Amino acid sequence: MIDFPASTHVGKRLPKEAFYQHLELTNALKNKFVSDIEQIAVENTLTKDNLNLSKDAAIKEIMLLSLTLKKQNFDAKIAEVIARQNPHKLVFLFGYDDKRQLAVYHSKLYRSEWGNADKVNLILSGDNLDSIWNDLVRQVAIHSECILRHPDAPIDEQLKIQNEINNLSKLIKKTENAVIKEKQPKQKFDLYTRLQKYKEQLNEITNG
Repeated sequence: MIDFPASTHVGKRLPKEAFYQHLELTNALKNKFVSDIEQIAVENTLTKDNLNLSKDAAIKEIMLLSLTLKKQNFDAKIAEVIARQNPHKLVFLFGYDDKRQLAVYHSKLYRSEWGNADKVNLILSGDNLDSIWNDLVRQVAIHSECILRHPDAPIDEQLKIQNEINNLSKLIKKTENAVIKEKQPKQKFDLYTRLQKYKEQLNEITNG
């Protein structure tokens, strides 16, 4: 569950057309707003005052924005554009049928896995909005045990390692498929050698 204090609750639906009129969008993305999104709402807003925080921060407000989708395979560039052009930090909650997905934008868009609504969790941890935001990014974007074992590492360092793990995992899967399909012995051997190199790099990051 998303366990945010009642003092932060907004629950305000935003007219879709009025929302995207304030954004700089290509015609293609405007069409995506119509074809991919059913409804937009501000669920919560986190501020120093409504969280009763004593410490100031560079971040002044964090908003939880829910987007009810018309299809699960939507264009995530919509969220990127919203986040880049919004003065507040945003946490996205995407919903399609009974499935939910979280996302945050921190130099790039990070998305959690889709899951049942009752399995989507977010908690608030930190003594100011900067540390709360970093922890929200961590909860959405970081999922490798080797990183979670060092929770005090700077968030940018954690994201760098997670990105490396994600990229290597994709390369390994892609190369494994290529090895299976390749018929020529030499090319197959070259692919297999490359695959072993990727696996060694991943093992060094996760277990080194």
